Amino acid sequence: MLKKSLLNFLSLPFSLICSLSGQILLNSSAQALPGQTTEEVTTWIQGHPTLRPRSGEKLFVSKNDTAAQRFTFQASVLPPGKVTFTKDRSTIRTERLNMYDGVNGVTVERLQESLRIIYGLDIYQDYNRAPVVYNYPNESVINQARLAKTPIREALKGELRVGDRYAYWIEIAKPRDSKALTGQITLLLKSDLDKLEAELRTR
Repeated sequence: MLKKSLLNFLSLPFSLICSLSGQILLNSSAQALPGQTTEEVTTWIQGHPTLRPRSGEKLFVSKNDTAAQRFTFQASVLPPGKVTFTKDRSTIRTERLNMYDGVNGVTVERLQESLRIIYGLDIYQDYNRAPVVYNYPNESVINQARLAKTPIREALKGELRVGDRYAYWIEIAKPRDSKALTGQITLLLKSDLDKLEAELRTR
């Protein structure tokens, strides 16, 4: 079961996952999260058994075994969504996992599994219990996108959740009659949720 759980995360040939012990990954707990300092998060990333950054990588980590499969992790002092000015450059406000898989496709389940493997059970359970406060697209947006011939608006499917500890934004790009090739899941401070939701509702 543990080995199957890992394969659901990124699937072969992502050796960074397959070479690690499933027991260690699934039982590990997060040590650095939004709200903590850049130094704390950088140290956590450097020592994380799954992220394993290369030389020179600090708050951004990129993994790819082939051009058709990529995984990135990025921690940022900026809130999610449109770039805004912030005076505080020492506190992490968002952490984002992005996956591209042109071979197997990307599903919400795989993104959820990546959340559990990177952050451990506590954060996964906070996400899993969190109620959905907004999801998209609705029927009106889908119809408008089809009339305007803007398939990307119809393809973007996502939701916002608010847990006890953090807010979560998950999104995949799934064209009609095709599998999603890319997706992301973002942890953010609950104080940044209103900004993100307003932008998603009007984009």
